[in-house]
Amino acid sequence: MHKLYDFMEARERLSTVTVKTKLIHSTVFSNECGNDVYIKPENLQRTGSFKLRGAYNKIAKLTKEEKERGVIASSAGNHAQGVALAAQRLGTQAVIVMPRHTPLIKVDATKQYGADVVLAGDIYDEAYAKAKELQEANGYVFVHPFDDPDVIEGQGTIALEVLEELPDADVLLVPIGGGGLIAGVAAAAKMKNPQIKVIGVEPEGAASAKAALAQGGPVDLDGVSTIADGAAVKKIGGLTYEYIKQYVDEIVTVSDYELMEAFLLLAEKHKIVGENAGILSVAGLKKIKEKGKKVVSILSGGNIDVLTIASMITKGLIVRGRIFTFSVNLPDKPGQLVAVSEILANENANVVKLEHNQFKNLDRFHEVELQVTVETNGEDHIAKITKAMKDAGYDIHRINSHEVHDVVER
Repeated sequence: MHKLYDFMEARERLSTVTVKTKLIHSTVFSNECGNDVYIKPENLQRTGSFKLRGAYNKIAKLTKEEKERGVIASSAGNHAQGVALAAQRLGTQAVIVMPRHTPLIKVDATKQYGADVVLAGDIYDEAYAKAKELQEANGYVFVHPFDDPDVIEGQGTIALEVLEELPDADVLLVPIGGGGLIAGVAAAAKMKNPQIKVIGVEPEGAASAKAALAQGGPVDLDGVSTIADGAAVKKIGGLTYEYIKQYVDEIVTVSDYELMEAFLLLAEKHKIVGENAGILSVAGLKKIKEKGKKVVSILSGGNIDVLTIASMITKGLIVRGRIFTFSVNLPDKPGQLVAVSEILANENANVVKLEHNQFKNLDRFHEVELQVTVETNGEDHIAKITKAMKDAGYDIHRINSHEVHDVVER
């Protein structure tokens, strides 16, 4: 286990390569959860995530002989870019093994930092096996994405920065994937301030740390299902588990719908774009019991493609009740569409999509179905629209999925 000075030395080691990401106070998230909330935006870190910290610290501590042999890693995302840039800055060659179907934008970004990229396997586990094979054949030093003491040490420097800027922080919220980030942050934070509370946040569909604590050690999940692909880990590390067991106070989980909602608020209110795994700690703010405390959410990364951004914003709008889709059966006679439009206009609902189908209700010959999507100001606005339609004699049916609606109702 580490000592506080280990993290302090790592911070000095990283001082020439990493950016000190300043805390951002969030009024909107403070109001949402009843605490005084700050965001640590590691999405603004070089390479777009915290991963550079651990990778650089690991490679910087290698001997001259080890650096001459080169390093190898397996990754489909942030770790790949962190290792590539760290190796470039420290004058050693990096080989990154990525699954064959890794998006081209991530492959190109890794190559731009000077790494040799090998595409192998259809899933991460197969890429990992290939990396270990190449390590054995060529003598490379393997840089693990999370289960390595030097990587954990580098990630822990985030806690030192937070507590230097906000010494009286009460709670740290930290995303959990393989556990490297929370292992380092929790250890460093507790050594600096034993009274601080550290809460991990996992996806509901990939809660490997929570399962490990329940079973007394790391276990393989039967499967993972989450939009937070960077945290979709079936089994946390053995070393990171020990740190979590010793230093982490609590673990909460969040749903995909809660991630969508957090994504929208971050983008709309703070102009911050975070990747789905990176915003776990922000989505987890509503899940903690504490009130009136100074809480810091570590936003761990922001590497996300534009198509996913568009999808997350749309789904987030639905979760927040900002997009309302409904169907209504209308008498098949002239003037009905105009009547519905007037009701919506009077309620200040902006129509963004409309489908008028005369052939959908074959069992009801004198009616047609109208499907309407409108922009709204939230659930109260939707309730007013629904009432206005009902008062005019129209019985409407909400089409948004019941799962999304349940999240809104909570």
